Amino acid sequence: MSTTTLRSVTSLPEHVAALSSADRGRFERLFSLTRSVGHTAPPAEMVAWIKGSFGSVEAVEQQTIIKIHNRWTLEGTLYNDLRARRPVQGRLADEESALAGDGTDSFCTPLTGTPADTFGRIQGNHTITASNVAKYDGLHSVVISAEHNPLRWTEESVVDALSTAERWLRRAHQAQSAAKYPFIMWNCLPRSGASILHGHMQVALSESCAYTRVELWRRAAQAYREQHNAPYFADYFATHAALELTSDLGEVRWLVHLTPVKEKEVVLLVDRLGADLYGSLYRVLRSWVDGLGVQAFNLAIYLPPMEPVSEDWSDFPVVVRFVDRGDPASATSDVGAMELFAQPVVSSDPWKVAAVVRAGL
Repeated sequence: MSTTTLRSVTSLPEHVAALSSADRGRFERLFSLTRSVGHTAPPAEMVAWIKGSFGSVEAVEQQTIIKIHNRWTLEGTLYNDLRARRPVQGRLADEESALAGDGTDSFCTPLTGTPADTFGRIQGNHTITASNVAKYDGLHSVVISAEHNPLRWTEESVVDALSTAERWLRRAHQAQSAAKYPFIMWNCLPRSGASILHGHMQVALSESCAYTRVELWRRAAQAYREQHNAPYFADYFATHAALELTSDLGEVRWLVHLTPVKEKEVVLLVDRLGADLYGSLYRVLRSWVDGLGVQAFNLAIYLPPMEPVSEDWSDFPVVVRFVDRGDPASATSDVGAMELFAQPVVSSDPWKVAAVVRAGL
């Protein structure tokens, strides 16, 4: 199948139907898929506004919604590209002047402005760790960049930050052996939830069990393997590959997620942390950011436990997920009651995202 035929997510049911029987069967084991049509009856007084905002009255009168549901992780997404054209009221003040910083925030002087972990700090070439002053877990630290501007990151600085985070995990586990479940995250810009503008990542190590979203993926993989006698992540990647939403960079496989938690989600899969992942992650992220104009984003890394545990983590890879959080200056949040309590609503087409990322590599 040529990628040029996959012009819109609205045609996904036809493309699934055109897959080979093996690929279609695997898709249907993993996902359910529904296409709905929504109708509106706008008054004549709205016609000019609708044309100016959405291009045509017909686009609003009849709208196609694609609903995809992962049967195993229970993640689902509602796609309607019309929502990307919604008028947004209100703009926040431009933060451009704050990106460079004035040297006064606590991350600019981490040795005196931030606390250390009781087992000390981890120092990289461009980063240093600090114990988070307001923790969300007992072992929770930040990896602070020497560069204040959170948008001015390079391959060298990203690789260094991730290497520093990996070293912190090993040190934290040595200090507290009961803490075995690692997590790495990167919130870029306040729009993504970063409380401090200065560039930084975060790293945590939890006791008892993995964080719930990670555990949900682990349980899904285990249940799928037990029911179908097949590896979940291999089938998950193969299903996206059959729809031409994937590629690979050496040992690292990437895909554009069919059930994204928010806009333009990309997922990376690899067997282990290390240089192969760090360099490939930078390349995919750079292509995604530059090609799609992303500024504010969230990135998370799911990791197996630091040592064997009672749960079944067999063939669970390192998983990287990142999503666009929208225009940093928009006064409208991209997360509402649907995302919090029901199911994410997304406007970005996965095949357009995949084409942009692939072209930039």
